Amino acid sequence: MPFPGESAEYRTARDLLLEQEVELRRAMEDVAQARRELPPGGPVPADYVFQGSEGDVRMSELFAPGRDSLVIYSFMFPRDPTDDSPGPATGVTARLPLHEGPCPSCVALLDQLDGAAVHVAQHLTFVVVAKAPIDRVLTFARERGWRNLRLLSSQRNTYNRDYLAETPESHQRPMLNVFHRDAGAIRHFWGSELLYAKSEPGEDPRHVGTLEPLWNMFDLTPEGRPDWYERIDY
Repeated sequence: MPFPGESAEYRTARDLLLEQEVELRRAMEDVAQARRELPPGGPVPADYVFQGSEGDVRMSELFAPGRDSLVIYSFMFPRDPTDDSPGPATGVTARLPLHEGPCPSCVALLDQLDGAAVHVAQHLTFVVVAKAPIDRVLTFARERGWRNLRLLSSQRNTYNRDYLAETPESHQRPMLNVFHRDAGAIRHFWGSELLYAKSEPGEDPRHVGTLEPLWNMFDLTPEGRPDWYERIDY
């Protein structure tokens, strides 16, 4: 499958790379299959009560009719206290102390998932949970222009601590957790524990890497991933 003007050297190298890409695709499917075959996880210890735009809602009430999988992303709002990158430049959220504001990397991911959420909802339930008070979360969502994400606050429960989205020092962590409802019970199915796994030098955790168009697009270029992190404003 030659492209215009390519050399024989390029085509040989590209064909070898294509074999690696096929192997990667196969490995990704093998991992997905192994994930689907996990034995039942632990039952949730409580029917957590979250705060949303319409008041309190229990975890058991989050499952959409006919949808037995619930995916929860833990939005670091407040951000990690060591993150001194700029916060929002304008709006109500910009008035918060920096350490109480939202995490820029989480914001970048949620920018991308806001567009996907309406499609995802056809097959499962996806919600975003933050430790910040719900009024702050909803205000920032409006300022950011998010339209499709369902945002909740875990300010009054222990969900974040229980599911590895909060350290013993109460620092927030960007965990992604999947729960499954079966015969009336809600069990933990999978979590992005790769966040905590030891990585090779120069690697980010990539615990939700397969979800992120941004970083995957960088991987397609000669420059690769920049030594850079997302900002809320540029």
